[in-house]
Amino acid sequence: MYDVIVVGARCAGSPLSMLLARKGYRILLVDRATFPSDTVSTHFIWLSGAACLNRWGLLDRLRATGCPAIREIGLDFGPFIVKGTAPPLDGVADMFGPRRTVLDKLLIDAAAEAGADVEQAFTVTGITSSNGRATGIRGHGRNGAEIEESAKIVVGADGRHSAIASAVGADVYNVRPRMTCCYYSYWRDVPPHFLALRARPNRLMGTTPTNDGLVLGLVFFPLAEFDKVRSDIDAHFMASIDTVPDLSEALRAGERVERYYGAADMENFFRKPYGEGWALVGDAGYQKDACTAQGISDSFLSAEWLAEAIHEGLSGVRPLNDALAEYHRKRDEHFAAIYQFTCGIATLAPPPPEIQALYAALVHNPAESDRLLGTLAGTVPIPEFYSPENVARIISHAAAAAVR
Repeated sequence: MYDVIVVGARCAGSPLSMLLARKGYRILLVDRATFPSDTVSTHFIWLSGAACLNRWGLLDRLRATGCPAIREIGLDFGPFIVKGTAPPLDGVADMFGPRRTVLDKLLIDAAAEAGADVEQAFTVTGITSSNGRATGIRGHGRNGAEIEESAKIVVGADGRHSAIASAVGADVYNVRPRMTCCYYSYWRDVPPHFLALRARPNRLMGTTPTNDGLVLGLVFFPLAEFDKVRSDIDAHFMASIDTVPDLSEALRAGERVERYYGAADMENFFRKPYGEGWALVGDAGYQKDACTAQGISDSFLSAEWLAEAIHEGLSGVRPLNDALAEYHRKRDEHFAAIYQFTCGIATLAPPPPEIQALYAALVHNPAESDRLLGTLAGTVPIPEFYSPENVARIISHAAAAAVR
């Protein structure tokens, strides 16, 4: 019997398995994919996620892949641009945009090195249970033979369409409608340019340097335009990019070297992340629109919190369900603000007048611009920065500076 079976070996499952294996637990990590392999992703790691990699001893490995470090970023709303450097976290000042073929292989290798048993190309067909409690999984590997494995707890790290969540009937709550669709691709020989989220009417765009000298370019469209956009992706994509002259100049100077990848199923929800003998982590338990690119960093944090909860429960520090309930509370409390913020951005509507006034006031305020960007990077609490008192202070400071 295993202590923990983890289903899904990408940005939540592999770190969870690694952390628990490092504590001496017997872990089985399975995934239907083989690695390295790609998956649809904005593949950005904010400072909150980079700090996790640093704590785990994996940040230098990521740097060694040649993925460029990112420091200065910005928000471009057309009439004004806020740019700066987010405050560092635990001594980490760099952000990254690694290809998922690179990042996910690095993570699953780390889990195996820590002692987890890793089974790739393994399809889970169901869970086993006894007296209402999950006791393991059934499934098959490459040879197709059906097998069963048992564990003290089964963790679903298998994404937003989690088979484990479906099997246990995990409750869904705080649901928001789907709002955007997204297309992205990769360009070679793109000249240096300002890295920012570029907001234009009904569009959100950006670029990120990634592995092998490539640059990711992406555009978010309203979900209602999905059929129209996919009828001629390149035309609609480049027409959107052309609304930002410097961004258009940069991408058009390069060469697109891969097909377009897209997503239109960016749901917004929380699931109850635990029950009798089971737990959920990453997108399996909490999913939001990709427009703020928080998924990887959030999965890393959730994996840390769940690893600690499982350790407390299995080591007898406190009852397992009590530890998992604390994980549930911590997750929901920590991500509430970025969830609300992301759902607001996903409307692709202009910021309300008071927020436009705030952003305009930041243009000549480098210190507070850095803090604004820290709200995305995970180093400045969103409620603190956007509190009425702080917003009024920043706007008043800008007004006073204008009359001097």
